[in-house]
Amino acid sequence: MGAYAELIAYQRETEALGQVAGRLSWDQETMMPRGAAAQRAEESAAMQGVLHARRSDPRIADWLAAAEAELAQDDTVARAQLREIRRGYERTLKVPAALAMALARETALAQGIWAEARAEEDVARFLPALSEVLRLRREEGAALAGAGGDAYDALLQDYEPEATAAELSAMFGAMRPRLVALRDKVQGAGEVPGLSGAFDPALQLELSRELALAFGYDLNRGRIDRAVHPFSSGSGADVRITTRTDPSDPFNCLYSTIHEVGHACYEQAVDPDFGLSALGRGVSMGVHESQSRIYENQLGRSRAFCGWLYGRMRDRFGDFGVVDEEAFFRVVNRLGRGYIRTEADEVQYNLHVLLRFDLERALVAGDLLPGDLEAAWNDRFQRDFGYAVPKPSQGVLQDVHWSVGLFGYFPTYSLGNLYAGCLHSALRRDLPDLDTDLARGDPSRATGWLREKVQRHGALYGPREVIERACGAAPSEAPLLDYLEEKFTPFAG
Repeated sequence: MGAYAELIAYQRETEALGQVAGRLSWDQETMMPRGAAAQRAEESAAMQGVLHARRSDPRIADWLAAAEAELAQDDTVARAQLREIRRGYERTLKVPAALAMALARETALAQGIWAEARAEEDVARFLPALSEVLRLRREEGAALAGAGGDAYDALLQDYEPEATAAELSAMFGAMRPRLVALRDKVQGAGEVPGLSGAFDPALQLELSRELALAFGYDLNRGRIDRAVHPFSSGSGADVRITTRTDPSDPFNCLYSTIHEVGHACYEQAVDPDFGLSALGRGVSMGVHESQSRIYENQLGRSRAFCGWLYGRMRDRFGDFGVVDEEAFFRVVNRLGRGYIRTEADEVQYNLHVLLRFDLERALVAGDLLPGDLEAAWNDRFQRDFGYAVPKPSQGVLQDVHWSVGLFGYFPTYSLGNLYAGCLHSALRRDLPDLDTDLARGDPSRATGWLREKVQRHGALYGPREVIERACGAAPSEAPLLDYLEEKFTPFAG
């Protein structure tokens, strides 16, 4: 067996163990009894210790060097495998095993504390756990960045390789003026009435399952459960999603499901030949979010699809206070006063993300202390949105991310929106009659296009490259902003 084959066989076992570790996290947020939190923290730390040892095994360096010499220069797949394995190996070497294990242990504990603090509206209860997780992540960022490097940029590479905070900040800064102007114009036209009545959670879950299947989610290789914060987990033949229900707001369940299905379909669609390898996953969280956001918004909130969904909701819930399909389209896409990022309309969503992006950069840099985070959040929210945060669960405690150490993750949501804008423009160019399908509740041609252009490649190409290959042009914020203005400007009257 040659060096490349030995390396790939070794990597396959490492990836399999990584999937097992991911399943522990899934279980913690869905099925695990609350009393098991401390034990689960130790289990997670032990798994991370095993994974760190495998990912830093000195044989990997030898295999990489030998494989480089034996491979043909034009072997695109093999070269990409080596690129991704090398990147992971070099990052792992920079982080001490004890630190990696401590992070796994503390984030497992902090997630449960966050959930309890959120339920109790008690920020103080969460602050010690947050402080410890932040301390460990800052230490990790410093180790990854090296002397003179930027810790936040180093952490960002876990979610968006090739990106820097400065580049993302400039890109997002270019988006803000047009988003704010559009928001103010549409909101100035007055509030759009919402839904009325109660919506049986069991019926919401039935309809969310129907939507998941319509968008191509393979339940033979997945499942749908409930969690405090919707998420997707796994890859290949085991890709699971969660959603949540609110008796007064079925859109929370329905569109969270479509969003997570976008993530899950990406993982299910990766070329099976890449399974349990360094290429057998989505290439970055920005590209991942492009799939979830285009499924949820450009397809799921389109006028054509909303017409079909209106009929399905009337079938299940009867009269819910919306007179026709056009009114339903306006309700689904209304711009209102809201606090929750995951429930935000397309225009204001990125403003929610930019708030978090700026705050977490300040936390990692040490310019903002955890004890001052709630006040900083509330002040910034007041400035950006013009009204006050009423309680922590609608403010600083609403997201799970910081409890599990995901510093650097938030900007990928806005980058994903930007990528989704580019992909949607190309998709509509190639499928000009798509609305006919969407009006029948059939997004399969659109999801098939995304599967072929983006999803099947896994991590074969870099994030920007896969978007550029799909669209035929370098990604920019212009297509997203043009789409939003075209869609929402008529709402201003």
